Amino acid sequence: MAKIAFLGLGVMGFPMAGHLAAAGHEVTVYNRTAAKAGSWVARHGGRAAATPREAAAGQAFVFACVGNDDDLRAVTLGAEGAFAGMADGALFVDHTTASAIVARELAAAAGGRFGVLDAPVSGGQAGAEAGRLTVMVGGGAADFERARPVIGAYGANISHIGPAGAGQLAKMVNQICIAGVVQGLAEGLAFAQAAGLDPAAVIGAISKGAAQSWQMENRWKAMVAGEFEFGFAVDWMRKDLGICLEQAKETGARLPVTALVDQFYADVQAMGGRRWDTSSLIARLGPTK
Repeated sequence: MAKIAFLGLGVMGFPMAGHLAAAGHEVTVYNRTAAKAGSWVARHGGRAAATPREAAAGQAFVFACVGNDDDLRAVTLGAEGAFAGMADGALFVDHTTASAIVARELAAAAGGRFGVLDAPVSGGQAGAEAGRLTVMVGGGAADFERARPVIGAYGANISHIGPAGAGQLAKMVNQICIAGVVQGLAEGLAFAQAAGLDPAAVIGAISKGAAQSWQMENRWKAMVAGEFEFGFAVDWMRKDLGICLEQAKETGARLPVTALVDQFYADVQAMGGRRWDTSSLIARLGPTK
């Protein structure tokens, strides 16, 4: 069992840190809103720290799961950042979906004094709560092997992709693929309804063939019902797709469908769906027959 700090107790970080405590680790938490950290301690035990530096002091592992690049820099760098408190030989593991640029920046900032892994996750809030996340990891192989059994408290599929930044790049691939699949599913369901077909019958037929996907299995009913008050928010998806599109500019990769779906999500935001699940792409297609 290890001494661990966990920075960021949002819809993902709160249950992830809880799984670490349930596994028997000694967990200290930090959250920008202190009341959230207090709620976590009341439920799981452990200790709350006033700053990231305080949380990280003396810990073997420091985990983070915050909002974006700037949030990540805020909890790691500077006089009160976690890096200022981390001991030599410790390991920092970042589960934020962020840019490969900031992942490499943090690895460089560690200066070899401690290890740094970029380890974004997929599976959403449900996966975090169930402890069944997919984790894509960039960084040193030895650091990965050291962290893997600890990440296993909430990670069901944990893969080392490559050096610093590779985990974030893999997460970009994940989001690119999801964007296209959800848009295709939205159009397919809207077409079925407009054609007067029973969506349940159609899904029952095609979900056993080449069209099958996680999105189809888990989201078609909510899409047909127009129920989106749950899941991975459109605001978050647009943040992620923005990272993908910026990275594509640097690498010269062409992402025409991703760019188009990103604009479709902008339409959903304009409809008031900023916090709707990403499956809400179907809402912008309008009423069907």
